[in-house]
Amino acid sequence: MKAPRRPIHAVSTWVKRQPPKVKAFLAVVAGMTVLVLLRAIVHDHDNLFVAAEAVHAIGISVLIYKLTKEKTCAGISLKSQELTALFLAVRLYCSFVMEYDIHTLLDLATLATTLWVIFMIRFKLESSYMEDKDNCSVYYVASLQTTSLLYGIPCAALALLIHPSTSHHLINRIFWAFCVYLEAVSVLPQLRVMQNTQIVEPFTAHYVFALGVARFLSCAHWILQVLDSNGHLLVALGHGLWPSMVLISEVVQTFILADFCYYYVKSVFGGQLVLRLPSGVV
Repeated sequence: MKAPRRPIHAVSTWVKRQPPKVKAFLAVVAGMTVLVLLRAIVHDHDNLFVAAEAVHAIGISVLIYKLTKEKTCAGISLKSQELTALFLAVRLYCSFVMEYDIHTLLDLATLATTLWVIFMIRFKLESSYMEDKDNCSVYYVASLQTTSLLYGIPCAALALLIHPSTSHHLINRIFWAFCVYLEAVSVLPQLRVMQNTQIVEPFTAHYVFALGVARFLSCAHWILQVLDSNGHLLVALGHGLWPSMVLISEVVQTFILADFCYYYVKSVFGGQLVLRLPSGVV
């Protein structure tokens, strides 16, 4: 007699059998449902942005634990860490000259820990660095447009074309746009490493899942802010394509990690310590 299947396993099996269009539709429905719940539960939607930063910090803490306790950086993309440090540095500059607030301090702490991770990979644990798997060129990643529609156009060039139309200095507005676009694709090298290995050990999986949750909370923050302001927030960001590009960048970051997060949750509920990714997932 066969043992009854767990509900989560039955649902995941059913979802897995669905065609890509149905999966995409279900993902959109699930995302909208969570947005509605967040709008009803969280009264001050600015807290979602702080929560996103906090979850990102938790992910970095997991990474630091892995590096210090296990003395290995296997499965971690150095290039993703370098891109993260780059967009954080640019965003910090923009924060100091444009809108200094609590998020500036949070970004400063995240940048410091990211630089520490880079130092550990490059100089302390370089023998365990999987350089052959981390083969997504930084130049290539920096050449991705956040919507993937204009694949091959550098983020810097896109920032020159589409940036805020606020009263700030032009250079600062271009830097602001550049860090938004680069952040959207900074996780791609990490996903490439996991695609090459197919097996993701727990701490790396926890870290990437934390990135996915942080990106969703940040995306939810922007969407709910736009809804609460009846669209006035978009006007405050400036005219032209820039307001739309901010929202598109947030959505793209979320969808880039959505597939991995699905398999992560499935693995956790299935009691698996090591995450095995099917071919072509990320």
